[in-house]
Amino acid sequence: MSKTVHVAVYDTYADWELGYVTAGINRPLMQREPGAWQIRTVGATTAPITSMGGLRVVPDLTLDQLTPEDSAMLILPGADIWEGEQLLPFARAAQDFLAAGVPVAAICGATYGLAAQGLLDSRPHTSNAAEYLVPTGYSGAAQYRDEPAVTDGDLITASGIAPIDFARHVFARLDLFDPAVLDAWYRLYAERDPQGFYDLQAQGAESA
Repeated sequence: MSKTVHVAVYDTYADWELGYVTAGINRPLMQREPGAWQIRTVGATTAPITSMGGLRVVPDLTLDQLTPEDSAMLILPGADIWEGEQLLPFARAAQDFLAAGVPVAAICGATYGLAAQGLLDSRPHTSNAAEYLVPTGYSGAAQYRDEPAVTDGDLITASGIAPIDFARHVFARLDLFDPAVLDAWYRLYAERDPQGFYDLQAQGAESA
C-alpha cells in the first residue's frame, strides 16, 4: 500500500480545514510507522495557487499525473469555487479513486462537488448542512447524517467547522496511530482535556 496521501489544492482552498490532517500525517512522532508517510499536493497545473488565508502553494504534481494506485488517500478541502464547474476534474478524480477502492476525504465545499458528481447518492455522508447540498440536485438526501464527520467505507465527509473530527476520521481510516494515541489526541484537541496531553506523553508521543 502506498504511504503517500495526496492533498488537492486550488485557489481559495480553505487552509484551516487541513491543518490538523497535514500536521498529523507529516509529523512522525505519534505514528505506528514513523517516517513512512508523506503528503504531496495536487493541482490542476503546477502554477502556484493561493489559499483562502493567502498562503501560496506550488503543487507537487498535476491532476493528470495522479493515479489511485500510487496513493493512500485523496483529500479534498473546501473552496469558494466548488459550487461552479471549475473543480469538476477533482470530483471526477474522487470518483476514480472510489471506483479503485482508494479512500477519499472531502470537507466543506468539496462535499458539494461530490454530491453534484453523484457520489453521495447512496452513501451515508455529511456536509455543512443538509440544505447546503440540495442545489446539487443529488438524490442522496435520505443518506445525510447530521454529524461533524462521517466515514462510509472509503469515503469520509465532514462539515467545514469540524476540522478536528475530520482529521480523526482520516487518521483512523489510514490506521496512522494506535487507538490509544488517537483517543488521547482527540481528547486533547477536540475536548480540551489536559489529561489527553499527559496520556500522549505517557505513551511516548508528543502532542505538538
